[in-house]
Amino acid sequence: MKAAVGASNDARRLCSNPWLGYAIPKDKGAARVQDWPVYVINMDSNETRLARVSAELDGTGVAWTRLPAVNGRALSEGALARVYDVRANRRYARHDLVPPEIGCYLSHIKAAEWLLESGAEAAVVLEDDLRITGDFAATLSALQDDLQKRPAAWDMVKLFSFKPVRLDQAQTIGQGFTLGRPDRVPSTTLGYVLTRAGAEKILAKVPPIFRPVDEDHKHFWEFDLRVAMIAPQTIAIGAQETSDGTVGDSRKKMAQKDPIWVRLWRFGRYRVNYRLHLARARAKGL
Repeated sequence: MKAAVGASNDARRLCSNPWLGYAIPKDKGAARVQDWPVYVINMDSNETRLARVSAELDGTGVAWTRLPAVNGRALSEGALARVYDVRANRRYARHDLVPPEIGCYLSHIKAAEWLLESGAEAAVVLEDDLRITGDFAATLSALQDDLQKRPAAWDMVKLFSFKPVRLDQAQTIGQGFTLGRPDRVPSTTLGYVLTRAGAEKILAKVPPIFRPVDEDHKHFWEFDLRVAMIAPQTIAIGAQETSDGTVGDSRKKMAQKDPIWVRLWRFGRYRVNYRLHLARARAKGL
């Protein structure tokens, strides 16, 4: 696969290097919802999560493929340095990234790469701690129909939000689903649909990375991403435990290295800048 515009060659090789444990398999496009591959990101060591998500998805009739997650804890300092921009992080992010967050981001980059290699028009990207709460297959069918009718309407559709979201420019799709522009992009990557155009836009910018992947989705204007959301949600958060600790556990330990005033300053600066740029983006119709 050719390197995306704007990404360094070293960083691009890191994101598709079999040395990290995830060469693209030949059968990656075999699992599909109609014409879409469905990727479930799962760490090799998290067999319990894999069993749970298998039970959840197998009851929906949705075929899927396991996408081996990148283990950020196992990356060398050199590998981390090739994909993580520390200076940009200190300037634009609200906290330092911990290795598991970097691995998580690389896993989602990998999903975008798999999509482009598959030849499909879109892919469904899921994390392995989800549970099914409704007709998930109907959700995906409605979105596929909408993308066929309006191929340039959106680049990404979020499938879940922790908090209620207001949908602007909303319209009915499929049987009883509503699709619209969220007043705020949810801070989660539990599940989303990504189009080829969306994948290309993301891969043109990253790596290097300097924010968590869900926060980069919130900064959609930096990627020229058209982010939508569907309601009602048919997935929700499930069990969180892992075999080697969560991202939150690692972040709490990392946070102790900075004085409290530094953490408060970074968080406040981040929120002010985010709200300012979000208002500007919405004023431009994004």
